[in-house]
Amino acid sequence: MHLETLTSRLFPPVKQRYEAKDTILYALGVGAGANPLDAGELPFVYEKLLRIIPSQASVLAYPGFWLGEPGLAIDWVKLLHGEQGIIFERPLKPAAVVRGEYQVLGVDDKGAGKGAVIFFEKRILDADDEGLICRVRSTYFLRGDGGCGSWGEVPQGPSALPERVPDLVLELPTITRQALIYRLSGDYNPIHIDPEIAAKAGFDKPILHGLCTFGVACFGIVQHLCAGEPDRLKEIFVRFSRPVLPGETIRLELFKENDSWRFRARAKERDEVVLDRCLARIA
Repeated sequence: MHLETLTSRLFPPVKQRYEAKDTILYALGVGAGANPLDAGELPFVYEKLLRIIPSQASVLAYPGFWLGEPGLAIDWVKLLHGEQGIIFERPLKPAAVVRGEYQVLGVDDKGAGKGAVIFFEKRILDADDEGLICRVRSTYFLRGDGGCGSWGEVPQGPSALPERVPDLVLELPTITRQALIYRLSGDYNPIHIDPEIAAKAGFDKPILHGLCTFGVACFGIVQHLCAGEPDRLKEIFVRFSRPVLPGETIRLELFKENDSWRFRARAKERDEVVLDRCLARIA
């Protein structure tokens, strides 16, 4: 990776209009509306009552796959999306015009042969009044780019979860065509739909998008910890550990800590941790 090219790269802002149908499609992609008769789910899939799942901020104002630009010389084939977090300054509207602004916050070089980590922030602003809605922070693990040098802000990593029985357990089902719906919100990576490409990547079948797993967890938290009121979610963070297979049940194990909940998620059928060291802060 060319560190100087990365740190001097300018990101033009991206303006996006999203409408009720986009918000409904995203909600369907992360499991909302599984029971159309459930009065708690209907507001997320019905334009007359529409509420937005806060994790939709992850797919708004997408800056494109800039990590694959030749000038950066990143070995993007070995790239992993390691962490995702959103901090809200004001509620996200079900339909709006927004502007995305972007910044590389820091690079943590683990050393030659050990990889590097990029910390990236997307700020979403309301295009009408320029107010900041949220900060979306992504951590990318570059397994093939160690030895490039460190730079900028390297945030402290999340602490381990408590060694005790969870205070709450939620079981959130996915369906076998979950990835086929979720990809329509903008992530068309063929590893999530094409069995041949998934096999070349070492998977028996196409895997669920990590950000879809994030969205399923976020929706479960809004429903069960925020009483279905998305504006109460002030922060959410996850670390991706393993992929989920469409059709598996995502089992959240939650631990109460003051105004926050720490949690992990398991693929129930395999008892494998898929999200770890996570956080949800509730108003």
